[in-house]
Amino acid sequence: MEAIGAAVAEGQNGEAQTARRKLLDLWSTIGPTGDPLHRCTLAHHLADLHEDPAQALAWDVRALDAADAVTEQRLREHHAGLSIAALYPSLHLNLADDYRRLGSFDAAAEHIDAARGHVPDLPEGVYGGFLRTAVEQVAEAITRRDTAKRSSAPGPTT
Repeated sequence: MEAIGAAVAEGQNGEAQTARRKLLDLWSTIGPTGDPLHRCTLAHHLADLHEDPAQALAWDVRALDAADAVTEQRLREHHAGLSIAALYPSLHLNLADDYRRLGSFDAAAEHIDAARGHVPDLPEGVYGGFLRTAVEQVAEAITRRDTAKRSSAPGPTT
């Protein structure tokens, strides 16, 4: 998790290409059957480092698949205050946004509905508030059939 976090920090500091390479190297080490928490975290963040929504979608699907294999016990071993339910709003939000950007509005609507269903599981505070706002922004964009990237969407800074 430390190596994943370090690579993510590089991406957030404008080194998207370096961060992608490091995360892909870690993915090769972890493998598709490795620790689901590592796979979920890595795929979730790697998706954010792709401008192309189709590439982001592939990683977001991997993140959701891995989340389904994470146990509460494994998550609490990593961080006692986390729950699996709180992961799903962000995972479904990202998928909804990917599908929306690709013009697949029915699939986007399914995932934004799933994200909304999990919003009560979000913690209060800045992070929960940010995600609640993003869910509504993406829902509105789906309704408008807007495929433009959101200004508040995570992504490469370079």
